[in-house]
Amino acid sequence: MGNAMDYQAAFQLHGKVAIVTGAGGNLGAETCAALVSVGASVVATDVNEQAVQAVADNLIAEGGSVVSMQHDVTREAEWEAAVELAIASFGGLDVVVNAAAIVPMNLLSALDVEEFRRVQDVNVSGTLLGCKHGLRAMRPDGVSGRGGSIINLSSVMGLSGSIALASYNASKGAVRLLTKSVAAECAMLKTNIRCNSIHPGIIDSDMGSLFYEQLTDLGVTPSMEAAAAGFLSAVPMGEPGLPSDIAAGVVYLASDASRYVTGSELVIDGGFYAT
Repeated sequence: MGNAMDYQAAFQLHGKVAIVTGAGGNLGAETCAALVSVGASVVATDVNEQAVQAVADNLIAEGGSVVSMQHDVTREAEWEAAVELAIASFGGLDVVVNAAAIVPMNLLSALDVEEFRRVQDVNVSGTLLGCKHGLRAMRPDGVSGRGGSIINLSSVMGLSGSIALASYNASKGAVRLLTKSVAAECAMLKTNIRCNSIHPGIIDSDMGSLFYEQLTDLGVTPSMEAAAAGFLSAVPMGEPGLPSDIAAGVVYLASDASRYVTGSELVIDGGFYAT
């Protein structure tokens, strides 16, 4: 038998520093709140500067250790700036949560290739750059140099297909396999960096509402309510998940409780993918 784990301490993140992209949305905001609640310091980033500043201000008012910045995840220089902000503000970097994403929908017969490329750029290239610059900072010879955890937000739509989601399906499937490649490389090079993906299902979030709205606008469903009901009928637990369900998964993968977990898919979907 190995050394016994201190389970209470294992789920704590005191002294850890995280970058969370897409923090201006309610899923990203909840992730920031969850990380702060277990002791982490957070660099919250989003392309929407006003939204992410509001998230940071709320957490600071509650005693959280948070800074924010406007951040286009497709721009490498802005990733470099995010890492520099983490080091300058909190003295290190231990966790990168790649949560920024877009989900424009269109039927394949009407899909513009430039729209497809834009989705891949944000959802895949943005995640790639987060992995790259997180790895550079956290590996033994990096500016932080103490290892860490990279957590990529994929989706159940990265595990199976759906109508009007060719661009999104392709991007989230790519994130799934990118995660495994990063995990394998980091482990084989003894970097002490883990990389895992989270696959949310039907979540009561701003992105979920946009999803239903677009299905209705495309004429796939008669109303947003019908779209929601149709997808929920495929969820064995019979209800949508909450942003806090996803944030709890992030805390687990960011913490030492998941020290032997890398290259894995954490599916949080109420059983959607099981059926």
